[in-house]
Amino acid sequence: MISAARREDIVSALRRGTVPNSGLDTLAVGIESFAPTLNEELDAVASGRGGFKAVRGEYGTGKTFFGRWLQERARSRGFAATEVQINETETPLHRLETVYRRLVEHLGTADTGAGAFRSVIDGWFYALEQDVLADPAVNPDDADDLLQRTNALMEARLGAISKTAPAFSAVLRTYRQALARNDGMLADGLISWLAGQPNVAASVKRAAGIKGDLDHFGAANFLVGLLTILRDSGFTGLVMVLDEVETLQRMRTDTREKGLNALRQWIDEIDAGRYPGLYLVITGTPAFFDGPQGVQRLAPLAQRLHVDFGTERKFDNPRAVQIRLAPFDHTSLLSVGRRVRDLYAEGRKNESRIRSVVDDSYLDTLARAVAGGLGGKVGVAPRLFLKKLVADVLDRVDLHPDFDPRQHYSLTLAESEMSAIERAAANAHSVDDIEL
Repeated sequence: MISAARREDIVSALRRGTVPNSGLDTLAVGIESFAPTLNEELDAVASGRGGFKAVRGEYGTGKTFFGRWLQERARSRGFAATEVQINETETPLHRLETVYRRLVEHLGTADTGAGAFRSVIDGWFYALEQDVLADPAVNPDDADDLLQRTNALMEARLGAISKTAPAFSAVLRTYRQALARNDGMLADGLISWLAGQPNVAASVKRAAGIKGDLDHFGAANFLVGLLTILRDSGFTGLVMVLDEVETLQRMRTDTREKGLNALRQWIDEIDAGRYPGLYLVITGTPAFFDGPQGVQRLAPLAQRLHVDFGTERKFDNPRAVQIRLAPFDHTSLLSVGRRVRDLYAEGRKNESRIRSVVDDSYLDTLARAVAGGLGGKVGVAPRLFLKKLVADVLDRVDLHPDFDPRQHYSLTLAESEMSAIERAAANAHSVDDIEL
């Protein structure tokens, strides 16, 4: 049973034409078959291993949806989860310090949808305190002794990390002391630096005995430290989705080459056991995996990601390093349309009217109209179809008692509301003119 607040969050996102951040099981169509294998792989990661999965699909197959659906499932299984959108200016793949910064910003748990980094750190210190207090020789009223013992336990837990990233434990130690002194300003600055944020005050860095900002190599070690903290805090691991990795194809040659090599290093280091508890997922188009400007430019990476997709889709292996999402067809478009209508109508005052006016027959009509406006390319239609369904049809039926979409609504598709690929589909003279 989904709550009214969660339903409204989903509907609001669809109204804007974006992918909801939660409640995605209610909308999942065509990807449920991956769930058993993903559960097995998450269980393996929870046991202390690392994992990697590449997800391929054309525009409209739901790669972003798949990534958020997986994150939500992972959080319900005790994982923390995060998503990073790859782009050339803000998060180039080869600059791990920017990727680390974004993954921390979007870090979420079952209790906190995003921005959970500080609560994870504070929860870790609480867990350390509880471990210390489990010793009957410890006096819980001796704050100084408790702080010292907690710091000692922290150093023991981060011993391996301290050898390569001493700043990580130094900042945590100083952060703990700042909390004990109720120095909120210093604590905030230390958390910002630990999260990879630039432009942290020099006074904050001096307090912890550190210099400069986090760099690429420091970020790699900080990620290992974060995984350690998550594990010690009771989380089963971290699921990280790198979305829109195909943007590497449009970057400068040197940036693209560095990004592809960074991806190869990610895979090799996960296989080598450097990131226990990390499940890394990347999403991209077939052109990225198979085209000349993507994975194929780096032979070692192409070898690691190669999967034979020559057989029928129904025989695909979900355990393979790379999986493919099926494009939407008319049947799946109708299926998700019915789910959205039912989700929208549930619990509303006009529920019966919404269901009767926007019946399956009208959903079929609207789906065909949207697909027709996009050159007959059904696979490009889901985003606009759901946006039109919610904002132009369901809202009006709910708000206006005499509104009948069959009589009072005529579908229009403005170029300003379309993505580049949707515009290309709408302007194509035939389906063969559309390049995805």
